[in-house]
Amino acid sequence: MKYLVIVAFIAIIGSLAAALVYMMRGGSATEADGTARKNHMARALAFRVGFSILLFVVVLICYLMGWIQPTGLPLRG
Repeated sequence: MKYLVIVAFIAIIGSLAAALVYMMRGGSATEADGTARKNHMARALAFRVGFSILLFVVVLICYLMGWIQPTGLPLRG
């Protein structure tokens, strides 16, 4: 589970970096080969949001199934 979370965070950060690159390239309407440019930045950010939600749901399901346990400080009562 630990490795799944690490890979997911790397994918999320990579997608955020890709969106930054697309934003910094500017707003030209066509690619270098003459084809129309799609909105790559919005797609990269949508992937990041979707992947973050998917990671949250997977961690929640793993917790509910008992595959992972919380290791925080105990509650005072």
